[in-house]
Amino acid sequence: MPAYKYEALDVAGQTVDGLVEAENPKAARSQLRGQGLVPLEVSAAVQLSGGEGSRLRLAPKAFASTELTVWTRQLAGLVASGLPLERTLTALADEADDARQRQLIAHLKSEVNAGSSFARALATAPREFDDVYCAVVAAGEQSGALGKVLESLADDLEERQAIKAKLLGAALYPAIVSLIAVVIVIFLVTYVVPQVAGVFTNSRRALPLLTTLMLQISALVREWGWLGALLLGAGLGALAVALRNEVFRLRFDAMVLRVPIIGRLAKGYNAARFAGTLAMLAGAGVPILKALQAASETLGNRAMREDAMDALVQVREGAPLASAMASKKRFPGLLAMFARLGEQTGQLPVMLGRAARQLSTEVQRRSLALATILEPLLIVGMGAVVMLIVLSVLLPIIQLNTWVK
Repeated sequence: MPAYKYEALDVAGQTVDGLVEAENPKAARSQLRGQGLVPLEVSAAVQLSGGEGSRLRLAPKAFASTELTVWTRQLAGLVASGLPLERTLTALADEADDARQRQLIAHLKSEVNAGSSFARALATAPREFDDVYCAVVAAGEQSGALGKVLESLADDLEERQAIKAKLLGAALYPAIVSLIAVVIVIFLVTYVVPQVAGVFTNSRRALPLLTTLMLQISALVREWGWLGALLLGAGLGALAVALRNEVFRLRFDAMVLRVPIIGRLAKGYNAARFAGTLAMLAGAGVPILKALQAASETLGNRAMREDAMDALVQVREGAPLASAMASKKRFPGLLAMFARLGEQTGQLPVMLGRAARQLSTEVQRRSLALATILEPLLIVGMGAVVMLIVLSVLLPIIQLNTWVK
């Protein structure tokens, strides 16, 4: 049953708002009048795209990544305690502080009340719940262990956020240092150097070579810097447009994987996410082919996604998962090794989970080590550039003192 948000007047003449479930807006207004309210405005709580398989569209998203994890954890706790799903969603809607979250949960509740499974209700909101999320919930419903599966899903979401946070933290400091260095250098070159060195340009004496070069660089940046910035922006824009082409994106991502340091980090991060998702889905009881399909979709690197889809084809034709993954050189050999151990011992989800944790740990270690090395290098590089600029200013002064003596 659809949900509608309303604004109405109560018996005291106060304005109240909320959500009501009804067949149509007219029925919603009748329901409000039956409650002693005077409806002022009634509108759909959510907007659905037309056609078969219509899906929920909300802008902006109701759940941020952290909020989705918390919500999943709360949902898992209530379901595991034996509370019916309808009452669970009602309780979560009452606890939600954000209006968009209340509207989304009300929509999910109305879909469940209409006879849809919870996974199918979640699938109507693809911006909030991706295919992996829906697949895990569907497996939990089919196995009768929805609470346990949701708890595992919340753990997986927390692990992903932890990895992203650590990688972001490792890259944040070098990025800030680089940005500040570029701003300082541009300011010194375009303003300080011309102001100080310009005093000596009227002299008949030749300026030091370093000063002359710095003045030429300064003139070049002041006259053509805007063009360079424009070309840089245009190039980035063209790259963004080109990346929308699947063929170019595939080649670009394959090239990224060949970059000495960045490529190894990209391989490890994508492989860890792939293994973690596959372990979670397989552990929830999702068939291996469907689990491989969903896990492949989580890969951000198109080249690795293509390899994963090729591995899916091999598994469908009867090949073991370990052999299929071992034939794909873009994936770390560690993943194939753990997959083989899992197939031999009958504990594939457990072994894939271990592979995911080991790969993510390795990615974090390498990213932190790279950040540790970059920090002093950036500082030394910035110091060297500033030193050259200062020398270009001081050399004419030292030369002038020599002339005076």
